[in-house]
Amino acid sequence: MNERAPDPAESDAALVTRVRVGFVTEESVYGIVLVSGMIVVSGGYRATAWETFVSVIGTVFVFWAAHIYAGTVAGHGVVEGDDTTLAVAFHRSVRRSLGFLLSALLPCFVLLLGALEAIPDALALWTALWLGVVILAVLGFSAFTVRGSSWPVRIAGALGTAAFGFAMIALKAIIH
Repeated sequence: MNERAPDPAESDAALVTRVRVGFVTEESVYGIVLVSGMIVVSGGYRATAWETFVSVIGTVFVFWAAHIYAGTVAGHGVVEGDDTTLAVAFHRSVRRSLGFLLSALLPCFVLLLGALEAIPDALALWTALWLGVVILAVLGFSAFTVRGSSWPVRIAGALGTAAFGFAMIALKAIIH
């Protein structure tokens, strides 16, 4: 047998790339912008962290389900001669939209801490918003890293993507 043992470094690098490419999607950016927008809207109604958490979680799941549905319908035999089954289209859509759901986890966790009164409501809301900025920056930086861009371009990508989070924070400040 001439099969060589897999190199652990190659496996780790492939896994990191797969995770990064799977998470660095437009769905991830859209998910965190949606969460931030929901926090801003809830803050406009003087909602508690608990009320904000419930509305954000509910909205994220509805939008995620709608995204999966739309992706399944759009990916199921729309091209003549394409014999993609409904199940295959569904699995592709779920895999593609995971970033939407995953990007919402950390801000929602912070909101949950506020809802459980582990931290004050205002701190939970502002921390979740700033965490959104950080996640957006990481997504932008990662997108340009995957493409092999130079450091200045990666930083510009991070700042450009984070600008959506800064816009949400500006909206929250204006509303309050």
